[in-house]
Amino acid sequence: MAQAKIQAKINDVSSGKFNRSMSMADRAGQLLSNLDQLELRVEALRETASAMEQERECILEMIQSLQNSQEMHNISAGEKEELTLTADRLMGRTLSVEINVGTIRSGQQEEALRQATSIIDEIVKKLLVDMTESKQRLLALHSACVTEAPPVPIDQKFQAIVISCALEDQKKIKRRLETLLRNVGNAEKNIKIMDHQKLEEPKTNGSQ
Repeated sequence: MAQAKIQAKINDVSSGKFNRSMSMADRAGQLLSNLDQLELRVEALRETASAMEQERECILEMIQSLQNSQEMHNISAGEKEELTLTADRLMGRTLSVEINVGTIRSGQQEEALRQATSIIDEIVKKLLVDMTESKQRLLALHSACVTEAPPVPIDQKFQAIVISCALEDQKKIKRRLETLLRNVGNAEKNIKIMDHQKLEEPKTNGSQ
């Protein structure tokens, strides 16, 4: 679909032929029209690349989730080894796909992005120390990135920083927080399952 869209724009630009009888104003207008068409192609290209970038992130997240899932601990050693090798191969192939959609930023936007990234990085460092508290902080940051009424208090300071970021960076910050929250949720589920199994062991062995 994206390729068809780009090809359609190419055809539109190619059809803009000049005529010798055109005045300078007409030619300038034709050039401007061609540039407008090219701008549409550029935006279509960026949207396609951005969608591919998000798909790459999604695939990587799914592979990591599968690797860390409780199901991987409930299969035989041979099956686990085979699945791990397959997951590692898919991870490597996905990482080999490099997509980079650059963002043009002002000095203020660069600084805002640095501050937002630093705040999130600090919380990530504390995840293994206090997952519950870190999750609440992440929820507060995520609430600062959404337009609908959030279920938790908004981090007003972080919200002001995000608003100062470039629009594309705002979207990426929100996606990163959503990914982190999903990973924390999956980790909590695995911990509960493992703890439940531990509590059930005495009954399985016939103990009280």
